Amino acid sequence: MSDLVFRSETSGIEVRVRPNFLPEESRPAANRFVWAYEVEIENGSPEVWQLTHRCWDIIDALGRQQNVEGEGVVGQTPVLNPGDVFRYTSGVPLSAPSGMMGGKYTMLGRNGETMDIKIPTFSLDSPYNKERPV
Repeated sequence: MSDLVFRSETSGIEVRVRPNFLPEESRPAANRFVWAYEVEIENGSPEVWQLTHRCWDIIDALGRQQNVEGEGVVGQTPVLNPGDVFRYTSGVPLSAPSGMMGGKYTMLGRNGETMDIKIPTFSLDSPYNKERPV
């Protein structure tokens, strides 16, 4: 994974993301560019929270947008006690050599309260990206 870490914090819960371009999975000639991203969610709050849903907003360098929503992450709905860290790795394919992702997780508290946790917006860069913002 990349050394570049994107971070956000909401109400004591920190989300860290490390994206990594996967050249072995990508096919630039076929406009297929693939990234893995490792996510760490750390519960620095005094409460117990369960991650119940995810919502990703993805945009590629050509302005094409996707919204991906669903239950949990990688087939799990983890419960995070105070001090717990949950880690997972997932991936995303794009049909352009760069893009951006961000979004939110919905968390459920023991008392039935829900809270949205910000996922930091992070860049998806590949060595095939010819145009870079100045």
